[in-house]
Amino acid sequence: MGNPLLDVSAVIDQSFLDKYGLDKNNQILAEDKHQPMYKEMAGLPGVEYIPGGATQNSIRIAQWMLQVAGATSYMGCVGKDDFGKKMSEIATKDGVNVRYMIDGETATGTCGVCVSKDGSRSLVANLAAANNYKVDHLKEKDNFALLEQARIIYSAGFFLTASAESMLTAAKHAAANNKIYCVNISAPFLLQVPPFKKAFTETMPYVDYLFGNETEAEAFAESEGWKTKNTTEIAAKARAVPAAHAVK
Repeated sequence: MGNPLLDVSAVIDQSFLDKYGLDKNNQILAEDKHQPMYKEMAGLPGVEYIPGGATQNSIRIAQWMLQVAGATSYMGCVGKDDFGKKMSEIATKDGVNVRYMIDGETATGTCGVCVSKDGSRSLVANLAAANNYKVDHLKEKDNFALLEQARIIYSAGFFLTASAESMLTAAKHAAANNKIYCVNISAPFLLQVPPFKKAFTETMPYVDYLFGNETEAEAFAESEGWKTKNTTEIAAKARAVPAAHAVK
């Protein structure tokens, strides 16, 4: 489960960057002034549509490695629009069993990947419908059946901003049924903003594999009051967090 975003990638020129106030080699969240750019990019020659979002990228790689159609499943929220349909079509073609929640009132989340001719990129993410996932969708009979069939469950920490309740539901199910539950820290702010940190802390006892880079590890240590920046020490302390189930 995660935040599905359709990457809209196209080669642009400097005038496009100037028009939308963008800088090369930068990543930002979309503001109101950026909303028209996605439609404009869709009309550019050579535009590519790539199912994205951290968790969806991971599941597509896992599906590619397994080479068995339907071996992986993915849930998240998209809008009832062409971008949502396109993302579903591409991910399904890749072999992923897609079970999107459809939000009829909000557009599908997108990320404009503005590629300059020198190879630099400017990324503009518009989360939109991705932020609206609800645990009720996970609990629907057919969807929960996928959770029951799964042996490994994974979410990026970004999903805590959308549906921490869904992550905790999946985590508790994994613990109760001797399954593997994995989480990626994803970004330091998730450990620095109190509501997200609280949700992360509630999920942590059920986590079997925790992923993160050096910066995220340091943020984790700081949020826990651990006086170290040594990643080996941080990993050892993370492993020592009391588990809600037997260590696998």
